[in-house]
Amino acid sequence: MPAHREPFLAADVGGTHVRVGLASRGPADAPVRLLHYAKYRCGDYAGLDQILEDFLRQAATPVRRGVIASAGYALDDGTVITANLPWPLPMRRLEEHLGLEELRLINDFEALAHAAVQVDASQVLQLSGPSATPRGPILILGPGTGLGAAVWIPTAGQPVVLATEAGQAALAVGTDLEMALLQQMLGQRSHVSIEQALSGPGLMNLYRALCALRGAAPALTTPGELTAAAMGGGDPMARESLDVFCGLLGSAVGDMALLYGAQGVYLAGGILPHIRQFLVQSDFVGRFLNKGPMREALERVSVKLVEHGQLGVIGAASWYLASHVQEK
Repeated sequence: MPAHREPFLAADVGGTHVRVGLASRGPADAPVRLLHYAKYRCGDYAGLDQILEDFLRQAATPVRRGVIASAGYALDDGTVITANLPWPLPMRRLEEHLGLEELRLINDFEALAHAAVQVDASQVLQLSGPSATPRGPILILGPGTGLGAAVWIPTAGQPVVLATEAGQAALAVGTDLEMALLQQMLGQRSHVSIEQALSGPGLMNLYRALCALRGAAPALTTPGELTAAAMGGGDPMARESLDVFCGLLGSAVGDMALLYGAQGVYLAGGILPHIRQFLVQSDFVGRFLNKGPMREALERVSVKLVEHGQLGVIGAASWYLASHVQEK
């Protein structure tokens, strides 16, 4: 069977969860079909090899090829450098250990970019701008264990996806409180990146910095606890931290939309679907638009919240199939 026709492994490897699918080519209106799908907690396994072995046992289908979507940089020896995974990601050793003929790597948000443009309208929440699908570049980004971003660029032929490390750029602030929080965080490190505020760990950084400013002892220890406390309304410090998070996110997304010339923005990641109503009521949109004379331009940019779910797996599989078609 040709490589682009047989079932293959597609995995979306994040810092908290690994999502794995057994994929194959689907019909024209849904180019990827998932034959089997499973989600794993990274902390429950000593390495990615154990997760993929378990998945392949459950799938009970011979697999020769695969693709992994993950944040990080790939070295010549196949090792991936990433700050947010709990264990190394040695691609060549994984390939040999699993008995695969081919195991490819794609950036996690590059994979999301390949899937996001296929998302049905029912799977998105409109936050700002026109509802029509943009014709120009689309920025896909989102906070999770880190902050990932990629840009989908339409061309006369196949679309081009630009993988970025936008989360590693320096954090820009826009209020007196944010400036004080940034100064607090700079007391512990020489560089405060965007993802050190806009991610799960980043949300906790904001919370601890706010507690230090207010002279309070931190009572919450995880992003899940903080978001639950903020949305429950019983913890003012948690709510203020999440307010700051949403404002900073709006500002950062507006900056990136201008930097990349995006006509549309899809927000994904592991955090935002859990705080969607809080995000809608926050200053996210106001800060997104607050770019001086560029406000009018940003009012024409469509901003949508996309449920992550299986998108990373579908995107990785879409990229894999497209790359094989191009190589034929």
